[in-house]
Amino acid sequence: MSDFSQLVPEHIRNLGGYTPGKSSRQAHRESRVNCIKMASNENPFGPSPKAVQAMQAVLGECNLYPDNDCGDLRQKLVERHQVRPEQIVPTAGSTALLGIIARTLLSPGLNAITSERSFIVYPIATQAAGGRLIQVPLRQDSYDLDALAAAVDGNTRIIYLSNPNNPTGTIVTATEVDRFLDNLPAHVVVVLDEAYYDFAQYLAARRSVDYSHALDYVKQGRQVVVLRTFSKAHGLAGVRVGYGIGPPELMSYFARMRTTFSVSGVAQAAAVAALGDEAHTQKALANNADQVPLLMEGMAELGHHVVPTWANFVYCELGEDAATVAKRLQAEGVIVRPLGPWGAPTAIRVTVGTPEQNKIFLKAFRKVMERAVASKQTVET
Repeated sequence: MSDFSQLVPEHIRNLGGYTPGKSSRQAHRESRVNCIKMASNENPFGPSPKAVQAMQAVLGECNLYPDNDCGDLRQKLVERHQVRPEQIVPTAGSTALLGIIARTLLSPGLNAITSERSFIVYPIATQAAGGRLIQVPLRQDSYDLDALAAAVDGNTRIIYLSNPNNPTGTIVTATEVDRFLDNLPAHVVVVLDEAYYDFAQYLAARRSVDYSHALDYVKQGRQVVVLRTFSKAHGLAGVRVGYGIGPPELMSYFARMRTTFSVSGVAQAAAVAALGDEAHTQKALANNADQVPLLMEGMAELGHHVVPTWANFVYCELGEDAATVAKRLQAEGVIVRPLGPWGAPTAIRVTVGTPEQNKIFLKAFRKVMERAVASKQTVET
């Protein structure tokens, strides 16, 4: 038998895979109970009915290759963001674009920088490109921009800045990012990952906080690439469509690296229709803003550290093995995300659901955590 390890480069052999959130079907097979999924930050209201209709309308054309340039979608995004078409690159989800950016800008000997406990795809994308990822500690559960800047050296090509950060839900404000960009050298590209932009912007308006100047940076010609996605507020995680906005020359290199026909015709139709259904998106954003305090307070009442969130999920430090707690919650019919792969083995991330889903979760959470406390007290006595 061949030893394929001799054919595969070391940086690929050492590559860790992405572990997705558990599906409802998988959880049912394991626990034999019907589960609600609050693990992957999906829109609990699903896609827009207009998006569903648009997808159904093009299913009969699945024998044809999609528009490789995503012309209709790109034009809608041009109108929405007031940028030029050549500044936008649609991809099969923003995670696909992260891989493209890394492969374009990194190679052995070069590095990227991000924070600990940030988006789990950053290490994968960097290592797959042969680069080295430098991770600096968080400061109060948020990005430490001074530490990121201090870590830059002559071999740095990328800084990944998740804003809001996944999984902690924290942000760095527009003013903080302004100052950060002003002090970076010209050989560094900042990937400003705003997958949860819609939720953060809605909450920022309620809280009177200046959240993001991301598109201003692009229009000013800064070395910034802004990532957005249709997977979250628009409820299209299952069809995979996202995009990047940045300097035209740099985006042209990313476009060449893209897999041909990577954004399906179904995904393009759904995204265009979703952009035209503002009422559906606003419903998700308003629900999230209303439910975040209730979910946070319900978890904090039991004495756990809950980080104030700017996204559609809540980070909670349990002080005990999160994977075990997640299994117990699953037995009660709720799927959450234990954060061991993020380097936080005693923390969970919980997606903000509908009012009914959040009530179900809080009831299960109280039951599981109070049972754990009672069991611990019994052992100690």
